[in-house]
Amino acid sequence: MIVLFTDFGLTGPYSGQVKAVLRREAPHIDVIDLFADAPALDPRRAAYLLAAYATEFPPGTIFLCVVDPGVGGARRPCIVAADGRWFVGPANGLFELVIRRSSQPARWWHITWRPPRLTPTFHGRDLFAPVAARLAHDQVPLGREGPIDEIREPTWPDDLSEIIYVDVYGNAMTGLRASHVPTDARLTAGGHTLVRAETFSAVPPGTGFWYDNANGLAEIAVNGGRAVDRLGLVVGTPITVHA
Repeated sequence: MIVLFTDFGLTGPYSGQVKAVLRREAPHIDVIDLFADAPALDPRRAAYLLAAYATEFPPGTIFLCVVDPGVGGARRPCIVAADGRWFVGPANGLFELVIRRSSQPARWWHITWRPPRLTPTFHGRDLFAPVAARLAHDQVPLGREGPIDEIREPTWPDDLSEIIYVDVYGNAMTGLRASHVPTDARLTAGGHTLVRAETFSAVPPGTGFWYDNANGLAEIAVNGGRAVDRLGLVVGTPITVHA
């Protein structure tokens, strides 16, 4: 399957245009919409989100990932292979946490193939989508392999103590793996200190808390309410862990 992870937004033509190319180039391959609202123009925060969700997909899955504020510029288009999965997108740090957490040494290729038409501002449609479709057919990278350290971001932390994503319910995901936060720890965000709970119903209505979400991230919520509104949180709000 091909999995879409982009910051294109939930409205507008961009996701549809990319999917039209995939249908044309790989008509028998399933296309899964994972995120169209990844942190906009923010490959660093998006990297922690991608790493948390990629593990739910089987080996052989191809992730078409576009969070690309430098499109058309000096950043290189790339393919990364990590834990049997393929990642196609810009070499701007978006794949750093996938590479770092891979159980086997990851590899990368600088995409050298070019389509007949390549607009400078829509590589998601014109370059990354056709490459992902070709990978789905034969899983042969269209590029030149290089040392993995060329695309690494070694100064980024293993876990990001910030809000990285807000879902439709107003719950706020952090860049912290819940397994790396003590169960009795308190999290402070937006001036509020929160204890851990197993479920929403474990705290009174209107109460904020943090929990281990379904994809292993520490997430902040309010029982019966929107955490971002009740607690004043936005993407980028810093998190402090009190063990």
